[in-house]
Amino acid sequence: MADFLPYGRQSVDESDVAAVAAVLRGDWLTTGPAVDRFEADLAAWTGGVPAVAVTSGTAALHVAYAAAGVGPGDEVVCAPMTFVATAATAVLLGATVVFADVEPDTLTLDPAAAAAAVTGRTRVVSAVDYAGHPADYAALRGAAGDALLLADAAHSVGGAWRGQPVGSLADLTTFSFFPTKNLTTAEGGAVATAHPDLLARARRFRNHGLVRDPAEQRHPGEGGWHQEVHEFGLNYRLPDVLCALGSSQLGRLAAFKARRAEVFERYRDGLADVDGLRLPVRHPDADPVWHLYAVRVLDGRRRALFEHLRGAGIGVQVNYIPAYWHPVFEDLGYRRGLCPVAEAFYAEELSLPMFPDLTDADVDRVIGGVRDFFGV
Repeated sequence: MADFLPYGRQSVDESDVAAVAAVLRGDWLTTGPAVDRFEADLAAWTGGVPAVAVTSGTAALHVAYAAAGVGPGDEVVCAPMTFVATAATAVLLGATVVFADVEPDTLTLDPAAAAAAVTGRTRVVSAVDYAGHPADYAALRGAAGDALLLADAAHSVGGAWRGQPVGSLADLTTFSFFPTKNLTTAEGGAVATAHPDLLARARRFRNHGLVRDPAEQRHPGEGGWHQEVHEFGLNYRLPDVLCALGSSQLGRLAAFKARRAEVFERYRDGLADVDGLRLPVRHPDADPVWHLYAVRVLDGRRRALFEHLRGAGIGVQVNYIPAYWHPVFEDLGYRRGLCPVAEAFYAEELSLPMFPDLTDADVDRVIGGVRDFFGV
């Protein structure tokens, strides 16, 4: 049998290895100059919006919600077609998550559904750029009213909507740099925001809440060692060694994006005539970075195709179980049926392999496996 083909995989070359090795040979492994450099390099992709590097995409969400002041009594409107962390991090801060359904074509948060879910208690509306396709943030901003708008851009770094880069479309944007994402720092993430107060709160929260500027301290004058905690935070600092990897990866993000687009088009061309599939679409205003190639398998055959491809050594996956289907939300009183569009999509969704190091032969192998299953 041919080697197993994963559905997602990092792309690491010798330039990445050299960048990491240079930090290991230096004086700073963490909280050093590579962090500042990575944040500046990332801001070049967000239209200049400053970024705060953190230890994971989940940490980025936690930091962003904390910066927004999310707490008990608040509501967070959230898309359900996402990894559970988008909602869980709000719950951990004491908020109530209100799930709103998604658009049937892009699977991003439906502005009308979001508007219907917003109340006077809504602190944040959280959209998710599913599969790398940006949500309609212009419409969502209107739907959010007085609430802050958050973009969970774990899938979409490097993308744009109506020519405006991801990272500048919402009040807060969170990124993930897990190995299967569009670039990697091994584990890692970031929060981007153009609001100085949110940026300051994010930076403070990722470093235990420490206040080191004497001008901001309640009891300055103790000495050069003095630091204070005014609000609790956590240690979410991304170390220099991983930030160096991130800067190196950002240097190749344009090439990653281009190759993902080529893979997307090759799948489309090779599967367009398969009646048992519905292929992903691109909104004309979107410039995606395709993190997933998510097909819909019709007529109840998703599981059979999953097992057929896995049996052929092709690593397919399902992304995602609607967040409120997890037992932890069930135990909080959430019930199935809340978001019928998301649930119908989940019943059919299958992610085919998508990463920049896929060869044309790899893509054709996947196409051949799908076509063999359908007998076409």
